[in-house]
Amino acid sequence: MAGDGPAPVIIKRKKVVTGEGHHGGAWKVAYADFVTAMMAFFMLMWLLNATTEKQRKGIADYFNPTIPVNRISGGGEGMFGGTNIFSEEVLARSGTGGVKDGAQSAHSERSDREALEDLSETVSGALRQEAVSDQSLDHVAVHVTDEGLAIDIFDIEQAQVFQKNRAVLTEEGRQLLGIVANVLGRVSNEVAITGHVPVQPVVIRKNTGWELSVERALVVRRHMQRAGLEAARFHRISGKADRLALFDPPATIRNNRIRILVHGNRMKPKDIN
Repeated sequence: MAGDGPAPVIIKRKKVVTGEGHHGGAWKVAYADFVTAMMAFFMLMWLLNATTEKQRKGIADYFNPTIPVNRISGGGEGMFGGTNIFSEEVLARSGTGGVKDGAQSAHSERSDREALEDLSETVSGALRQEAVSDQSLDHVAVHVTDEGLAIDIFDIEQAQVFQKNRAVLTEEGRQLLGIVANVLGRVSNEVAITGHVPVQPVVIRKNTGWELSVERALVVRRHMQRAGLEAARFHRISGKADRLALFDPPATIRNNRIRILVHGNRMKPKDIN
């Protein structure tokens, strides 16, 4: 009978479904890399917006290569005999960007600022000694900026540097500029002169701020040149009208001013004692 034979063998195939498609860890690594890159990008954008040009240069110098070798490589190892295909000034391997260069640059900046501060004290001392009246000192503000030494000469209520609404120096203005020109003759830095005027009333028929500020800057340049400052020293003469008011309110008479900027990037003192 059929029931007496061997029982059939039944094979069950079980389908195993793994969860790797949904629960693997590779995507987490990629996501972490993306978040890190975005954080670095936003930090870079913040640094560019929150720092000055000098601070950015300092940060860049910090990350420059710091193992300089010979400036000219001859027979060195590596491709192109130890040089690079871009520029001799790019990599430390070509002899730039090292610690020594950075230290020299920092020392140069410190020396430059110290020389500007010495010059500032000399200008202030000369004004105190040679000014004809005590109120003459109220016309002048001297301070060191990132660009150089700024000497601001402005009108006050009691006395003016220029005749009202004219590009004509008063006697006090001529004397002050003569003192400044004499001191600046002791160094060889380039000089920039910028004219400024107060905000003019809206009701006036014609606003002459631009013309007047430029004309006054030119008058100052001519007077300082006659006082002994070499013509080659002047590299920019300009007028800013009422765009950069230094005092509030913008219409105050003290915004009738001249800024004499002594650049410090090529500080060459002759004798500032």
